Amino acid sequence: MIRALSNRTYATLFTAQVVALLGTGLMTIALSLLAYELAGDAAGAVLGTALTIKMVAYVGLSPALAAIAERLPRKAVMIGADLVRAAVALALPFVSEVWQIYVLIFLLQTASASFTPVFQATIPDVLPDEDDYTQALSLSRLAYDLENLLSPTLAAMLLLVISFHWLFVGTIIGFLFSAALVARTSLPHRTRSDEKRPFRERLTRGSRIYLATPRLRGLLALNLTAAAIGAFVLVNSVVLVRADYGLGERALGIAMAAFGGGSMLAAISLPRVLSRVRERDVMVPAAVGLTLLAFAFAGLSWRDALPPWWLFLLIWSLMGAFYSAILTPSGRLLRISAHSEDRPAIFAAQFALSHACWLITYPLAGWVGQSAGLSVALLVLGGLGVVGVLVAIWLWPADAERIIEHSHPNLPPDHPHMKANPGHGRQHAHAIIIDDEHRVWPTHG
Repeated sequence: MIRALSNRTYATLFTAQVVALLGTGLMTIALSLLAYELAGDAAGAVLGTALTIKMVAYVGLSPALAAIAERLPRKAVMIGADLVRAAVALALPFVSEVWQIYVLIFLLQTASASFTPVFQATIPDVLPDEDDYTQALSLSRLAYDLENLLSPTLAAMLLLVISFHWLFVGTIIGFLFSAALVARTSLPHRTRSDEKRPFRERLTRGSRIYLATPRLRGLLALNLTAAAIGAFVLVNSVVLVRADYGLGERALGIAMAAFGGGSMLAAISLPRVLSRVRERDVMVPAAVGLTLLAFAFAGLSWRDALPPWWLFLLIWSLMGAFYSAILTPSGRLLRISAHSEDRPAIFAAQFALSHACWLITYPLAGWVGQSAGLSVALLVLGGLGVVGVLVAIWLWPADAERIIEHSHPNLPPDHPHMKANPGHGRQHAHAIIIDDEHRVWPTHG
């Protein structure tokens, strides 16, 4: 993974991602404790609602914001989003009512819905080599794991000497530092299509490509599995640690660090694994393992019979590892499924559609946990995870091929696509990418 960091532009962007996520991780801990302060044992329901609002912003706004941002300088979009997020984080320590959390979370995540797809779509242009890009995906996964590992650890240390309200200051610093680093980079020009597409087509193009590609439909189903168990961890860890185990604020940091530590170990090992096996052969078994762990913990904690603290941390670590093994390879699948000019749109589609899964799972984790108990909530979410695995296996068969023989009866022989891919008459074979010449996924022949 060192070779990817030798690219100065990528190294700067990666550093910006790390510091922003460290700040976001501090905010996650502080927000959980703020919800517990305002709502007590109902903190899970409050967090579930707040994170549902976050997903509404992501799902509803990211495609439109990505279509608008396609005509704007990428650097300006990312810097502006960081500044907005810093301003919102500045207001969070002064919250005194639950509804204020909801409003500020919506504003914060609207800015994130602008930043993240643009950032993700920039990396393939910065690192065109596939091996470098694979390393960058694992580094990106590691950066996200810092939100679940180093941030809680840092939060636990800081909470020894300060109130949790001051953790929001770390979030502000993270976003401002991220904006400064992005401002220092020189980004490559994005590849543009010769055709000026209307806004309506740009708005839907990414989703159309995504949903027409079998491996991406399978990816979406696996995202549902990851979101089902991940939502339980993010929403209900604070209730498990503070209310059920009766432990202090620092113990919440330790629990989230266990989840992030497992995720980080998996992300470190994945580049070598993915050089030998297909993405599907990693992602599907990981999804199966994640759902089995969910059912195991639900059984161990049935009727308020909690497992020992060390076993709880071990289960959270394993969940983090399987969670990372599902999500880390997704960037590789997106990259091979779109031409460079369509990557911003398809990354925005992944951002919106994957977060639609969280839009389902966050309220289930919070509201079912509040009304029926955490074990019941985890059983429900584990069942949803099983649905995701079965749908993924159905939509993304193990024997699916990337190079498919097909024909273009409507293209003339001198069309650039026919010249670039000669065959027998109008019949030829190549790796399929949904585009203007391949608007549906072909079958053999």
